[in-house]
Amino acid sequence: MSRPFGRRLLSDADIETWLHVARSVTPRTGAVLPARRTPPPEPKPAPAVPPAPAPGKGRSLPPPSYTPPISQPRPAAPPLAPFEKRYRQKVTHGRVEIEAAIDLHGLTQAQAHGALHGFLRGAQQSGAKLVLVVTGKGRLRVDVGPVPGGEVGVLRRAVPLWLREPGLRPVVVGFEPAGLSHGGLGALYVRLRRAER
Repeated sequence: MSRPFGRRLLSDADIETWLHVARSVTPRTGAVLPARRTPPPEPKPAPAVPPAPAPGKGRSLPPPSYTPPISQPRPAAPPLAPFEKRYRQKVTHGRVEIEAAIDLHGLTQAQAHGALHGFLRGAQQSGAKLVLVVTGKGRLRVDVGPVPGGEVGVLRRAVPLWLREPGLRPVVVGFEPAGLSHGGLGALYVRLRRAER
């Protein structure tokens, strides 16, 4: 049988692919599927697997060549460190420069939390070592706390908790209440870790 000019005969692999696809659809009435030119190869028998030796007898099998990757545990967040007495005195007396400051007055907790994280990460990236976070002292209320006339401030209580969060441990070395010249109880000195390059 001669083939038309410009057309090639299908190979056995092409025919096998066509038959595989044809099995997934409903055949058209009168459609004839192509036949393989050579008979399909006989399936090779599966190699016999030797039985496993009884425990304590024979050689032990070598370990598998593939070992799944072991996920490395994340390093623990570095602990916060208090200021050394001499360093705190230098900061309080203005002999150590406060390189950046943020004032959180008037922000909601959500806004203040986001602003604090962004500020600290930005200050760390710019190489700052010491920053000032102003929280405000809060309103005076007589009926709150164990001591009459105790001070209440939402951000003043929340910011120290945020600074202890594991997400900020790679950024924050430690923090302490600011000296009177920098806002006293309404502000915090925050030491920053060196940014990893």
